[in-house]
Amino acid sequence: MKKNKLSKRLQVLSQKIDCEKTYDIESAITAVKSLASAKFDETVEVALRLGVDPRHADQMIRGAVVLPHGTGKKVRVAVFAKDLKADDARKAGADIVGDEDLVDHIKGGNIDFDMVIATPDMMPLVGKVGRILGPKGIMPNPKTGTVTADVTKAVTNAKSGQVNFRVDKKGNIHSPIGKASFENTKLLDNLVELVKTINRLKPSSAKGKYIRSSNLSLTMSPSVKIDSQELMDMK
Repeated sequence: MKKNKLSKRLQVLSQKIDCEKTYDIESAITAVKSLASAKFDETVEVALRLGVDPRHADQMIRGAVVLPHGTGKKVRVAVFAKDLKADDARKAGADIVGDEDLVDHIKGGNIDFDMVIATPDMMPLVGKVGRILGPKGIMPNPKTGTVTADVTKAVTNAKSGQVNFRVDKKGNIHSPIGKASFENTKLLDNLVELVKTINRLKPSSAKGKYIRSSNLSLTMSPSVKIDSQELMDMK
């Protein structure tokens, strides 16, 4: 029954847009915001299909960016640190700080956080729960700034709207850029910042068109096609 209701709702929403049309970015934002219909503030997400082959290490696109206007989501941050670094993390606003006790917390099935940060000396310890954190996409990594001695900056960035991204096996990247309630200009600023960062990471070995397709959607809406060339022109 739920599936049928969902399908009917998507059909109604699809009639509000031209599913075959490729929209310029500003029009796409307006169009996708018009599809908001849930009883909660839906997340606006961009999906990009890149012309890369993640099987090659030099084409594994991965990084992080602090969105100018945040994601609209309250982010809970866990930090692996001890002594003075642990104090720094707490002062910066980390929700959970620990070392061996944090390992036990995670092994106990308590994943009550959205991002994990670790100082470099803590990584052997973090490795003990790598099989738990990895599949959830929250394993600390130097490329996303989540393995760092500067925990103050890392926690501040996380709380300010940092999003971490990486291509999946098929070369796709999915990332939130805000909420349906955001002003169009704020969603545009966030999208531009994200895409500029991804463009800067284009590997020299990538062949053909870099951004092959792109779409905007809400948590519970059909997607709106974006002009990929317009995105690739963002430098």
